[in-house]
Amino acid sequence: MTGMSWADWKARGRRIATSGGEVAVYELGDPAGELLTFLHGFPSSSLDIAPVLDHLTGPWGVLAIDLPGFGAAAKPTGHRYTIHAAVDATVDVWDALGIASTVLVVHDYSVSLAQELLARSADGELTVDITAVVWMNGGLFPDLHRPTVGQQFLADPEHGAEIAAGVEEDGFISGIEVTWGKRVPFDPEAMRSMFASMDEGGGVPLMHDLLAYMVDRREHADRWRAALAESEVPMAFVWGDLDPVSGAHMIERVEQVRPDTTIVRLADVGHWPLLEAPDEVAAVIDGRRWTARV
Repeated sequence: MTGMSWADWKARGRRIATSGGEVAVYELGDPAGELLTFLHGFPSSSLDIAPVLDHLTGPWGVLAIDLPGFGAAAKPTGHRYTIHAAVDATVDVWDALGIASTVLVVHDYSVSLAQELLARSADGELTVDITAVVWMNGGLFPDLHRPTVGQQFLADPEHGAEIAAGVEEDGFISGIEVTWGKRVPFDPEAMRSMFASMDEGGGVPLMHDLLAYMVDRREHADRWRAALAESEVPMAFVWGDLDPVSGAHMIERVEQVRPDTTIVRLADVGHWPLLEAPDEVAAVIDGRRWTARV
């Protein structure tokens, strides 16, 4: 599936109504296999999992979700896009599909979803059993998160909406390039599919609103730090060190907080392990290379 266009990927999905509006879901892989739920990052979509699927060898069922405001999901204007609302939508999808347990694979934006899901599980509020979590580059600790210059402009309370409305494809692609590593060459053509997923349904002007997750992270920092530090759910971290946003400086904190877990550091990879090192991500999943607190 590597190199699949956004149009071809979108055609594989279907819409499911949730409390946060319709989301797009993609049910792939072996329906008899253990389920893996993939939740994507900003400013992307579930299409990011496609290269990893090429490398998975185990009997995995894969559920990928375009979260509210992203990909082929509903993108209403004037909506407050929050991490909690995205979590609610994810839980609604699991409920609609009758899912009882899943491995969770998360990147970027969605590491915060996983933290909130672990917090709800610890509070006894979650009916789905999260059997493991595989984490990839994201702002687990907001004090260490370093948004790009473009993200800072987009998040500006006064001018961010206007800036988002003016984002064009080339500028979008340039913003992704600064987060790329050295392992594989940056492919601007492949990034056009990422832009197309954001542009779907008029989503580009919403990028300012979607970046509200940075405020959510600061507001709920204590809850989400505790969820990560105290969870007994098995987990693994597959991390690109060269990511300027949430790279080596972020995973070094993880090594301090969760030295009991599997941590795979990719010295020549940037923000996008799914796209830059899909074989490494698949190897961790296939090998079930995650560990639990003992």
